[in-house]
Amino acid sequence: MSTSEQHTPDAQGNHNWVEVQDSPDFRELRRRLRSFVFPMAGLFLAWYVLYVLLADYAHGFMSTKLFGSNINVGLVLGLLQFVSTFAITTLYVRHANKKLDPMAEKLRNELEGGQA
Repeated sequence: MSTSEQHTPDAQGNHNWVEVQDSPDFRELRRRLRSFVFPMAGLFLAWYVLYVLLADYAHGFMSTKLFGSNINVGLVLGLLQFVSTFAITTLYVRHANKKLDPMAEKLRNELEGGQA
């Protein structure tokens, strides 16, 4: 919703949320969110499934010793699952701060009657 097409609530102050959802700004916000979340979720799911499949079907590879006697490939890949989770979280926060939050703030201001 640009300023020229600002949404106005009804007499009781209620918003027509379907109209808000259909607005170009809201659709763009949803597109920006989905363009990050879906590919990232797919990549992480593929990475997790690969880890599970390797753990189940590649015992020899996963038990290959690294860096001494107690550390193996399976342990390292398992720990990398946590690292990738934190990396995805960091990337999402950057994406949200840069691309989502400013647009969401603008929409909220328009809905609350403030200036965007």
